[in-house]
Amino acid sequence: MECDVKKLGVIGGLGPMATAYFLQLLVQMSDAQTDQEHMEVLLHSMPQIPDRTGYILDNSRENPLPAMIRVGQGLVSLGAEVIAIPCITAHYFERQLEDGIGRPVLNGIEKTVLYLKNAGVERAGLMATDGTVQSGLFQRSLEDAGISCVLPPKEGQRQVMHMIYDNVKAGKPVEMPLFYDAARQLSGEGAQVILLGCTELSLIKRDYRLEPGFLDVMEVLSREAVLACGRLKKEYDQLITE
Repeated sequence: MECDVKKLGVIGGLGPMATAYFLQLLVQMSDAQTDQEHMEVLLHSMPQIPDRTGYILDNSRENPLPAMIRVGQGLVSLGAEVIAIPCITAHYFERQLEDGIGRPVLNGIEKTVLYLKNAGVERAGLMATDGTVQSGLFQRSLEDAGISCVLPPKEGQRQVMHMIYDNVKAGKPVEMPLFYDAARQLSGEGAQVILLGCTELSLIKRDYRLEPGFLDVMEVLSREAVLACGRLKKEYDQLITE
C-alpha cells in the first residue's frame, strides 16, 4: 500500500557514523510492514562541512552554514519537504538554515524539552559539545519550559569532549568509565534525566545498555522525523531508559 507521506531530506556526515545510526533509527522506529511502507529519505552525507563547535567557539573562521545551506537546497531540488540534521550542535544555525533552504528543519532540542516537560522532569543534566553548551540552546529552551539544567563541571565537560572527539569521531572504543563518571557528576547535582545531547553520544546508547535515566536526543529527533514523514511504532513513545 502506498503511503501519502512527506519526503525527508537529511544533511548528513556531521559525523558520518552518527548519520548512519540516524538512518538505522528511522527504519527501526517506522511502523512499516513492507519495504514500500517506509518513508522516502534523501541523504547527502558531506563530512567536509567545517566543524560546528570550532566555529561557534571562534576557534575556526570556517563557517559551516553556507555548505549546510547548499546541501539542503540540493535535497529540496530532489523533492525534500522536511529537513533533518543528525548533529545537535548544528541546531545553532536552525533559523538561518530554514531561511536559506526554504523548508522546515526539525528541531531536536525543542522536541526533547517538550518530551521532558510531558514526562514531568524538573531537572535535567546535559552532556553535549562545548559548542552546544556555550551556545545556551538547551539551557534557554529548558528554562522556558520551567526545567532547570545541570552542566558538568570543567573536568567533566573535558571528559565529554574527549569521548566525542577522541573516541567516537576517531573511530575508537568509548572509555565507559569516563562516561559514567561524568553521568554521576550530573546525577549528584540532582539531575533526574541525563540528556545525550550530541549525536556521537547516541552511539554509546546504541552499543551499551545504559542505566535508567538517560534520554538520547537523536532518538527524539528520529522520532520526530518519523512522525513528520511516516508512521511511528508505539514502543517508541517511551525513550527515557528504564
